This record gives sequence, structure tokens and C-alpha cells, in this order.
Amino acid sequence: MYFTDRGIEELEERRGDEEVSLAFVADRLRAFVDAHPEHAGAADRFAVFLARDDDVD
Repeated sequence: MYFTDRGIEELEERRGDEEVSLAFVADRLRAFVDAHPEHAGAADRFAVFLARDDDVD
């Protein structure tokens, strides 16, 4: 497990049973970037990864 997986594990444990829309995720990503602009590039890459997920075989 990578060090960064701790946040992913916490997300799954705390909110894993919730269903959310991608619009909700996009809104939360915008809020994250507003609070942490130094991570805007990573958030944008993640959003592109989610948007293009169906393009991957």
C-alpha cells in the first residue's frame, strides 16, 4: 500500500456506501482546488482520468 492510500482507505470506510453524482465529485474537486491551489494540476489530471475512463480498454 502506498502512503497516499490512507486517504483512499478512509474515504472508502467513511463514505463507501454512499452514491454520488459526478457533478458532486466535480464540485468537491473545485472546492479542493480553491482551498489547495498548489494541487490544481493533480486534481485536473484526476478529473481527466475520470472523464476519459470509458476510453481505456
